[in-house]
Amino acid sequence: MQFENIIGQKETKEQLVQMVQHNRLSHALLFLGKEGSGALSLAIAFAQYIVCEKVNAKKTADAGSSLFGEEEPSQLVSYAINDSCGVCSACIKTNKLVHPDIHYCYPVITKKASQTPISTDFISEWREFFSLHPYGNVYDWLQFIHAENKQGNISAEECNDINRKISLKSFESEYKILIIWMPEYLTKNGNKLLKLIEEPPPNTLFILVAENEGPVLPTILSRTQLVKIPLLTNAEIDVALELRSGVKIEKAQQIAALSEGNYREALRLLQHVEDDWQDILREWLNMIVKKNLAGQVKWVDEISKQGRENQKQFLKYFTHLLEQAIRLRSIPSLIDTTETANNEQDFALRLNKLCSIPQQEAIINELDKASYYIERNANGKMLFHALSIKLYHIISNNSLILVN
Repeated sequence: MQFENIIGQKETKEQLVQMVQHNRLSHALLFLGKEGSGALSLAIAFAQYIVCEKVNAKKTADAGSSLFGEEEPSQLVSYAINDSCGVCSACIKTNKLVHPDIHYCYPVITKKASQTPISTDFISEWREFFSLHPYGNVYDWLQFIHAENKQGNISAEECNDINRKISLKSFESEYKILIIWMPEYLTKNGNKLLKLIEEPPPNTLFILVAENEGPVLPTILSRTQLVKIPLLTNAEIDVALELRSGVKIEKAQQIAALSEGNYREALRLLQHVEDDWQDILREWLNMIVKKNLAGQVKWVDEISKQGRENQKQFLKYFTHLLEQAIRLRSIPSLIDTTETANNEQDFALRLNKLCSIPQQEAIINELDKASYYIERNANGKMLFHALSIKLYHIISNNSLILVN
């Protein structure tokens, strides 16, 4: 995994490279990033950068250079290698998650009642999971190993195994690296690692990858250097969907807007995309304001045939457009008057002509309630018929028809 393969995060990548190049790297890092931000991928790409033979060849050529900054500032040499080479033996092994000096720790489940599992027991599944779902979350991982209703855990035995691994000499690289994914699952067992993290063997690096720092032991937090991983921008997700999944630009923009910086959510939404939400929404609103009851019945029949995920996604997209309409009304400077203005902005501006802010807020409230009922298996036909009636009463004071 190279930095160039990771979506966005340009500033974070530059920060990590600078930490190595200028020898300002702590022995323990905490990568803190919400689901879908790519924190785990960044951690593995960073580990690959550290063990890359090309990077290390340049580094050893700089006399007195040290990863953890023991040398004098006057000896610092900045070299322009901003990514691992991807072709040396160390990079190839890291990319396959088989490098002998890069170890992994993650939540696992009990296979047998009499046996306490450790991460090594699931290493084959871990390699396959990451290759398929580099932006997956812990729920995806536990389902991948068929956890069903079992809870994931990082056990005391796992901590003992970590102490054993780190005490060994490195095999190939100058550095030993341990990546702990989801340290939130360490609980009090993490106290077994405190001394190791505080006083590690030479050239040992700990990278903890967490989504929420709240459940992480304060004693561990105080021993780590924080690296915040921001959410992705809509533009970054949009481009990634177009290039990696071949999604058409308009659909990619819709999904990116709904994913709220979470690439995992964008991929999940992509699995349920079958129709053009904007066309479906335009048709529905036209029939509501025209009081086309026969058309509404037909429309409701069609939408009720969609699965719950598609129905929720459609309502979420409608809410997104209404929120955009409110922003454009409140801050007119956001309106793009150039020829590149997208269809979503045009639709949002039409929504502003159709109803006022209080009306838009009332519609959002009804959409939220509808999504809540869909999650609880409400009858699709009854729900959308009722929603059509409610929307008619909310916007009945206006008569603008939404057209292309």
